[in-house]
Amino acid sequence: QVQLVESGGGLVQAGGSLRLTCTISRIIASMPVIAWYRQSPGKQRELVASITLGGSTTYADSVKGRFAISRENARGTEYLQMNGLKAENTAVYYCANGYSPTYPYWGQGTQVTVSS
Repeated sequence: QVQLVESGGGLVQAGGSLRLTCTISRIIASMPVIAWYRQSPGKQRELVASITLGGSTTYADSVKGRFAISRENARGTEYLQMNGLKAENTAVYYCANGYSPTYPYWGQGTQVTVSS
């Protein structure tokens, strides 16, 4: 079993920054990917960014150049740095662990609200 806990969400003005943190209880080699998803009311959950154990990253087109994902494997910690936030980035952000595109383990989510 793997547990993930997100933190770092909150209220920020448009143009501001937040850093989300995902702490994972253990790393399983067969599940090398940690991903951030988000879900807004009335919308489907969407992939924001992902990173492998080796550090390879992917980003949604809408966040490229503004968001940066990173991880510290020894600490079991993964980060999502979000800059230039927009009102449309308001959502609950979840971290997930698995082997893309299958993620069997999910955190509870952290709310990010961007005021315009």
